[in-house]
Amino acid sequence: MVTPAEDPAPDYGSEDVLEDVPPASPAPRVKARRSPWNRGRDRVLAAVIAVVVVAVALVVSVTSDSAATDRTEAEPPAPLPAAPGAVPGSLAEIWSASSGATPVPVVAGDAVATADGGEVAGRDPLTGLIRWHYTRDLPLCTMNETWGRLNAVYSKTSGCSEVTQLDPGTGRITAQRNGNAELGTRLVTDGSHVTATGKKLLTTWRDDLVQSAEYGQVPALVNAGKQPRTGCTYGTVAAASGKVGVIERCPGDPADRLTVYKAAPEKDDEPSVSFSSVLAGKRARVIAMSGELTAVVLPDQKLLVIFNGDGSQRAAYPLDVPPSDLAADPAGGVEATTQTPSNVYWFSGSKMLALSRDDLSPRWTLSSASGPGILFASQLVVPIKGGLAVLNENDGSTIRTVGVDRRGYAGAVRLGAAGPVLLEERGNTLTALK
Repeated sequence: MVTPAEDPAPDYGSEDVLEDVPPASPAPRVKARRSPWNRGRDRVLAAVIAVVVVAVALVVSVTSDSAATDRTEAEPPAPLPAAPGAVPGSLAEIWSASSGATPVPVVAGDAVATADGGEVAGRDPLTGLIRWHYTRDLPLCTMNETWGRLNAVYSKTSGCSEVTQLDPGTGRITAQRNGNAELGTRLVTDGSHVTATGKKLLTTWRDDLVQSAEYGQVPALVNAGKQPRTGCTYGTVAAASGKVGVIERCPGDPADRLTVYKAAPEKDDEPSVSFSSVLAGKRARVIAMSGELTAVVLPDQKLLVIFNGDGSQRAAYPLDVPPSDLAADPAGGVEATTQTPSNVYWFSGSKMLALSRDDLSPRWTLSSASGPGILFASQLVVPIKGGLAVLNENDGSTIRTVGVDRRGYAGAVRLGAAGPVLLEERGNTLTALK
């Protein structure tokens, strides 16, 4: 039990020295700040701002590259049947499709691709049916196959600046880049690098589309004095063994100039030139490179000249080609050439010359060609007027000919092969034969 403590007795002899303290006054009331959004007018303004923000975001989304792209993907294609043991005695059209942005048939493994308008389409080589597509609201400049992938170049604003790399079997995007390629560009490859041609600038990329070299008039130049010459324009371009060869036309030079430089120098903005020599004539064309050798045609001298890797002349051969074939540079600065393990084949415009891969010396000439030949069914097949010629690679002798109905088309023909299917690029149309 708790007992309450007793009150102590008052001490009358003591003095309380503390004065009574009045109770504290209450703190003054502070008027709360009025929210700026309490008025109806303010709430309306906030709603308008929100609508504008959403609208701007929608416009940005709609006008972005991703929104302007339509694409599908596919599973990897089934393996194609093997090519026949020999070129068939007859070939008929099995399908055709527009492909205005491909100078040659584009074949990669078991897939064929077309490029037209803004669409890249992966097709079944046997039926032509589209398996996947990649479409943008931009026009295609050109497309090629390198590294087992497709490199599609699109035009945006004033040049061919947008590059998308695609898996040819599935349509999956593997790399993308923005660059400075010119309108009319073509892609030249040595198998390890790709060079975009141009009249004033050449740009070279690795397999991940990272730039490895640029040569010429560089836009938005940061460090001046790294390019070897200024004011030059470029003619034909070729590539081999990690090097790029180009015909230059420069102020002050008495004739055209041949320059060979590395595709992957130490610094991408500082060319590493192997050699640069003024030639004996104008309107020169570099038609082929093989190993360290470069083949150049001099129309006025009617010569095919072979240069070593240090720029010294190795050999010169008489050239029997009509002047009209060499009157102007080819489209995009790229010659119509193909290669087999034995030869390089160059189509001049009316004739096909076979050059040895070993030393680029001329071996034989076919006077009635419509384009350079390729190996199909283990034989050399060359497009000719009215069909195809099957030739002996060693001497150019005719084994047999195969008639092809080209429906009135009489221009140049470029060939490709996918398993048992022979492909013909006829102008802006790709046609499959079997």
